[in-house]
Amino acid sequence: MSLVDYLPQLGRGLLLSLQLTALSVLFGYLIGLVLALGAASSKWWLKWPAIVVVEIGRGIPALVVLYLIYFGLPSVGILFESLVAATIGLTFTAAAYSSEMIRAGLQSVPRGQFEAAAALGLARRSTFLRVVLPQGLRSSIPALMGLAIMSFQATSLAYSISVPELMSQAYQVGNLTFQYLGVYAITGLIYAAIAVPATWLSVWVEHRLARGAA
Repeated sequence: MSLVDYLPQLGRGLLLSLQLTALSVLFGYLIGLVLALGAASSKWWLKWPAIVVVEIGRGIPALVVLYLIYFGLPSVGILFESLVAATIGLTFTAAAYSSEMIRAGLQSVPRGQFEAAAALGLARRSTFLRVVLPQGLRSSIPALMGLAIMSFQATSLAYSISVPELMSQAYQVGNLTFQYLGVYAITGLIYAAIAVPATWLSVWVEHRLARGAA
């Protein structure tokens, strides 16, 4: 059989990789927003726990996080299926990095926006929800899109904990055909076919946002 005959198998792996990316990015960004708000808080009991979680998440490699969840937690009686463990691990990493991106976006909002909101008589909560948060998230979009691309590429690490994603399927095809060069070249092109256009899109969005801000 030629490698073309194994493309459906690689396609199934790609679909799972995209699903894993979507889950980790969706939940990761939501948790990242909560962590960003906590890290920006003036209350120490919110600020420092959030900062500690973010720094740990950024400091530990994603592969180590996956191993801790899938291989480490069972020793204390906590077991997850491989796909669930991969989702949790990649979500944790995405949350830690997105938190800093969102916090930077919130801090980039000009001070004049706060003063204008105060002049209009808006309360602090309304100022944050209606003025600061929308502008901060808007500024964070290019960085968050770049992180989503990196999260897609990071799904290749999930094969190490038996998730049948794209890299895992490529490994299986390579073992069946012994055409490792061809299999991994095709796999790399599949990753690039997703990541490169997404990168162009993030650059285009960044330019559009910069032009709109100007």
